[in-house]
Amino acid sequence: MLADAAIAPLAALLADPARVAMLWALCDGREVAASELALVAGVTPSTASIHLGKLAAGGLIAARPQGRHRHYRLARPELVQALEALAVLAPPAAPRTHRQARIGRAVRAARTCYDHLAGRLGVDLTVALLERGALEAAGGWFELTPPGSRLLADFGVDVEAARGCRRAFAPACLDWSERVPHVAGALGAALLARLLSLGWLERTPASRALSVTLAGRRGLARTFGLRAG
Repeated sequence: MLADAAIAPLAALLADPARVAMLWALCDGREVAASELALVAGVTPSTASIHLGKLAAGGLIAARPQGRHRHYRLARPELVQALEALAVLAPPAAPRTHRQARIGRAVRAARTCYDHLAGRLGVDLTVALLERGALEAAGGWFELTPPGSRLLADFGVDVEAARGCRRAFAPACLDWSERVPHVAGALGAALLARLLSLGWLERTPASRALSVTLAGRRGLARTFGLRAG
């Protein structure tokens, strides 16, 4: 008989603010240089190297050498869900600088949750699809209705390709800042990819926050009845 999961070693890796900051910076699925992660965490490059070594040894991140430098990424996307779940339980972190406060507001407004849309905009888009009958809530999942398939196909989302992915199609992901679910999985990733390709959303450098462009505000209002800014 198997013992319970060994949570304590994993929890120990998450017990340092610098390491958590580095993991948050990787939560949009991209590769990030060690030097950039050091800046995000507010530590020296040598200290960052120690932290990154511990995270890699624990199987949470993977490294790719590029010349004299190393780039890091999350080893498993499930870590994003774990961090988001912990954030739901954790008290709010007080920003220490105006920059941190500004980034915090941006992350809560719209951000990537690995490869799908989260934050207030992600929740608002999910609610708009539910209200239009495009999605139906089914426990921990969302079901895409026939009218929803037509709506998203007209919007340029390849629904059939999303259904064919080797991953959950439309799970409900609990949003840590809004405390309600947004649509995730293959469908959530396809929606975010389309919003980015249209130029309605733009990535923010050195952050997983997303900004809504002028075209995005107009398009989201016209297509989904959303007021985003």
